[in-house]
Amino acid sequence: MTGSDTRIPDMATLLAGAVASIGGAERPGQMEMAKAVEKAIESGEHVAAQAGTGTGKSLAYLVPAIRYAVEKQTTVVVSTATIALQRQLVDRDLPRLAEALGPLLGTELKFAILKGRRNYLCLHRVQTGVPEEDEGPSLFDPQQLSTLGRQVKRLNEWADETKTGDRDELVPGVSEQAWRQVAVTAQECLGAQRCPHGTECFAELARAEAGDSHIVVTNHALLAIDALEEFQVLPEHDVVIVDEAHELVDRVTSVATGDLSAAGVETAARRCGRLIDETTADRLKESAEGLGLLLEEMPAERMDVLSSALGNTLASIRDAAHACLTSLGPEKKDADPGDAAARKAARSSLEDLHDTAVRMLDAFKPEMAQRFDVVWLEKPFVPDGRPKRPPTLHVAPIGVGALLRTTLFERRTAILTSATLTLGGSFEPLARQWGLPPLNESGPRDAKTAAEGLAQTATEKTATEKTATEKTEEIAWSGLDVGSPFDHPKAGILYVARHLPQPGRDGLADAYLTEITELIEAAGGRTLGLFSSMRAARRAADELKDHLSHPLLCQGDDSTPLLVKQFADDERTCLFGTLSLWQGVDVPGPSLQLVIMDRIPFPRPDDPVSSARSRAVAARGGNGFMAVAATHAALLLAQGAGRLLRSMDDRGVVAVLDPRLATARYGGFLKNSLPPFWATTDPDVVRGALRRLDAAASDPD
Repeated sequence: MTGSDTRIPDMATLLAGAVASIGGAERPGQMEMAKAVEKAIESGEHVAAQAGTGTGKSLAYLVPAIRYAVEKQTTVVVSTATIALQRQLVDRDLPRLAEALGPLLGTELKFAILKGRRNYLCLHRVQTGVPEEDEGPSLFDPQQLSTLGRQVKRLNEWADETKTGDRDELVPGVSEQAWRQVAVTAQECLGAQRCPHGTECFAELARAEAGDSHIVVTNHALLAIDALEEFQVLPEHDVVIVDEAHELVDRVTSVATGDLSAAGVETAARRCGRLIDETTADRLKESAEGLGLLLEEMPAERMDVLSSALGNTLASIRDAAHACLTSLGPEKKDADPGDAAARKAARSSLEDLHDTAVRMLDAFKPEMAQRFDVVWLEKPFVPDGRPKRPPTLHVAPIGVGALLRTTLFERRTAILTSATLTLGGSFEPLARQWGLPPLNESGPRDAKTAAEGLAQTATEKTATEKTATEKTEEIAWSGLDVGSPFDHPKAGILYVARHLPQPGRDGLADAYLTEITELIEAAGGRTLGLFSSMRAARRAADELKDHLSHPLLCQGDDSTPLLVKQFADDERTCLFGTLSLWQGVDVPGPSLQLVIMDRIPFPRPDDPVSSARSRAVAARGGNGFMAVAATHAALLLAQGAGRLLRSMDDRGVVAVLDPRLATARYGGFLKNSLPPFWATTDPDVVRGALRRLDAAASDPD
């Protein structure tokens, strides 16, 4: 990056120029947030900034970040949770800002998008093909072979055309199995110096572009990988902006989760089979067979005690993998690229296998309250009862606060932002999960709400705290809620169906189906139904499809983006679905005037990670239910309710059918996590309001 001698205007001038260039209007919340971001960057004090839909938060953090990056000739990293926001930033926001601010900055704004190596096509793999030892039995299934072959052929043709090699630019996409034929992980990569295609490698070109950019857009997963791995993934940076920060903990947890299955062990055995002596490789193959037989017999559940059978099997895998690594020996610098790639792939698989087995064995050593990891067995099934994938052991961190504290907050200045960061009226529930110290807050929360919302903060230091916490109190941060441009009490109604029975375990009761029908008919369609499970969404769709006066779509009928488009295009259509719709639907206008949530979205009682986290909090004297289950539910409720108002002209109703929101002791905490809609429990009032909204939308004049 090259600088300029031109004095850079102050942040307020740049923001005004940016807003004017895109034809927008000044928004108080946007300016307030931009000033907070600028202060955080200058002072090094982290900030959590909640900014509702319509605030213009992207400009609020991009403008001060750009000013800092240009002035200091450095890079600022912006991390997102979703591809949609990445594309918005790279394809829309940053190009417009580059055009608007370039003359004011006196230099060209450079920006780039960077993903994990696995997301880029590998030219060496395309040329040499997938190693034979990776071609497991499933590859030769006649039903899969023709589809896979067509996809791989398409990928090879695309390799000659693409300028970026970025998987997300391949539309329509291909299966994971097909993509594996043309991509490698960072551990499998030969490296630019040794690879025959190093100078034209898509991943290396993306990294080089990122290293020469003022703003680098990435995702939470790569942010976590950069923190977890010994090698550097992202360019040098001292400021990171985490957008969609409400998803940070889940994404980091996912990256830090290890897996072990018989198929994975067999793949490692095949990879090293031709490179080491047969006897040593056979030991690993035998351990794979033993693991497969054992997992078939075991129940799918969280494991609190390590059985002798599983302990012996994991030890066998650990020792066999270690023996294979020893036999494989060090890397040969003078090996030809083909042999080097095979050795690199084998070493990567064996190291991952060995380390995961060790981690699982170590997970059971501490006392229950002191454990860092949780282990569980998963057996995914399709609706007809057939196995969807082989049984797989997982190991995940019980918490990631210590990891984020030591790898993010103690090393860099972080700006965390989202439309949903305060739960129960407080930043504390999410802040504790991020590893930030308690924050002295004041605000219009009553004592009962404050007690419920902050029940965990004094005692939530769980077994995830691997390292000493002396530095925790040194971390300075602040919370800022810049509000929303929406007048929530006038634009929306929160309706809680207090008269319905409590939801049961057997799915939707008939009373719920009747309530949904009456609400949809009053709204004239225009309904997004958010369900706590795919089973509930499908049952509601099947039961109501022939009884409603309006079209009804259900997630799974087609690709989710296509269903959302159909829903948006036809004002009277209804769309039912589950998790991705709670957070991923942006449909302004009269197509969406009613959001229905079937129940409070608590995590499943048998969810291994949530239950382990809840138990860890309780073991330290905290309120495990409030710290984990209620926080999870509050976040999803807020995200779901956020689907209603997407533009200043939107009006509508959020209907929560679960009466516990009105009757349960924790209801106050959950309701204080929602936008401040006008609230009612009267079904006649809400039906009347929906009919008036429908009439107004049908006859806008």
